Amino acid sequence: MRSFLFVPGDSQRKFENAKKTAADALILDLEDSIAPDEKVGARRTVREMLGARNPNQKTYVRVNALDTNMTLGDLAAVMPGRPDGILLPKCVPEDLRTLDHYLSALEAAFGTTLGTTRVVAIATETPAAIFALGGYSGVSQRLEALTWGAEDLAACLGGNNRRLDGTYDDIYRLARSLCLAGAAAAGVAAIDTIYTDFKDEAGLAAESAAARRSGFTAKMAIHPAQVPVINQAFAAGEQELAWARAVVAAFAKNPDAGTIALDGKMVDRPHLTLARRLLGLGQG
Repeated sequence: MRSFLFVPGDSQRKFENAKKTAADALILDLEDSIAPDEKVGARRTVREMLGARNPNQKTYVRVNALDTNMTLGDLAAVMPGRPDGILLPKCVPEDLRTLDHYLSALEAAFGTTLGTTRVVAIATETPAAIFALGGYSGVSQRLEALTWGAEDLAACLGGNNRRLDGTYDDIYRLARSLCLAGAAAAGVAAIDTIYTDFKDEAGLAAESAAARRSGFTAKMAIHPAQVPVINQAFAAGEQELAWARAVVAAFAKNPDAGTIALDGKMVDRPHLTLARRLLGLGQG
């Protein structure tokens, strides 16, 4: 998957528009886009959205953070709709373990196959979360990806996440890098955060390209107009795919090799990992 498009959980109109986009996944939001006194009503709306989803898109729900005491109510409302996954904000590894237990109980209650609901953790939104990014390995088999965010972290720190020239300040660049490393350590995908200026197509294209070069596999979007730009940036070209197929085939013929010569260049096991990811084959 390349693109994850946020949809306010109280807007059927925006949901219908989002279903028509080429977004690989929708995130139905019960957190930041919903006013406090509208959250209970939004749960019902999200449940209705899950019943009318586009079968060609994955559908996730962003619930409220565990420290709000709303998470379990959110889950009880939406799990009968069998979302593909849950996006958990302000996450640390212990929160993932708690969410795993909640999901197992609700899957059993609503007749969903145990373990099928995946989790994407937003893993950089508090200072404590920054120090815990190396701790996700082995916590839950539900974990599908880590992503990061700068806005809530900035609020915790009492600062602005951007420098005067528009680039991220050091602490947020660190959060981004540690998210990428933490995802790799846990053996899951890394998803890049939103680009807030949805009218700046050139800036989004540049940031998306940089994220892909760094190792992120997808990016989140806040507006339908961002989806084509993100999809283009994260799409593998035919030349890349041909290289990946050649690498996988070479190692299949030499399964015990650590390094193989291919087209006059040496490729090794990290190249095989990259090739498998480009082809959607997992870690192998």
